[in-house]
Amino acid sequence: MSPINDCKAMIFAAGLGTRLKPFTDQHPKALAQVKNKTLLQRNIEYLHSFGITQFVINVHHFADQIIDALNTLANDQWTFDVSHEEQGPFETGGGLAYASKYFTSSEQPFIVMNVDILTNLDLAGMFDYHQTINPLVTLAVTDRKSSRQFLFDEEMKLVGWRNNTTGDEKWVNGVVEGVKYFSFSGIHVIHPGIFKYMPAEGTFSIVDVYLNIAKDKLVIAYDHTGDLVLDVGKPDALIKAAEIFK
Repeated sequence: MSPINDCKAMIFAAGLGTRLKPFTDQHPKALAQVKNKTLLQRNIEYLHSFGITQFVINVHHFADQIIDALNTLANDQWTFDVSHEEQGPFETGGGLAYASKYFTSSEQPFIVMNVDILTNLDLAGMFDYHQTINPLVTLAVTDRKSSRQFLFDEEMKLVGWRNNTTGDEKWVNGVVEGVKYFSFSGIHVIHPGIFKYMPAEGTFSIVDVYLNIAKDKLVIAYDHTGDLVLDVGKPDALIKAAEIFK
């Protein structure tokens, strides 16, 4: 198995960050700070702590500010490629498709992470789990409350998705009884073969891609319940994060 430090990591940083207004009226959410460090820097350092040195950052909203921040963070420990969605943002699925050129030259799985998630997940353990089972996609999840959840069967295979606010549900192959509800932690391990099974371009959610792929391919969960998972996409969550990261 290839070690995690051989793989690339993509950080989703192109979103409009509407939940963080008014800050995002003038800045990208990636540059919101927790204890004098931006979310972008914290997650680059988090990923680098597992040996990852090659990063792809997608940008759109105040893209120049993020590019300037990356230039400030530049050193000999890591390299950055910028996927600039000038006509975007293309959402999570479209953003991944737009950046596919950075991942298709290798059969090595890669990591994808949302910029507005802070966690202490053992990423090396998740990567080893992925390599052992060899699915197309592994999703980090925990047993916690959230507005939207993935649904898994007894073997932790993806079978559906639910919006707990509206009650809307989407199923891979019809309704399944006795499913397990888990909240997504914003971290994926993905085999580059995924690009064969998703649109080459457009604006679309990665959730719909996974639900479609799971009809024929293995999309599984990595349960890391008990770890810290903070969605810092809202101002009050940034305050909570500042208390935790004293």
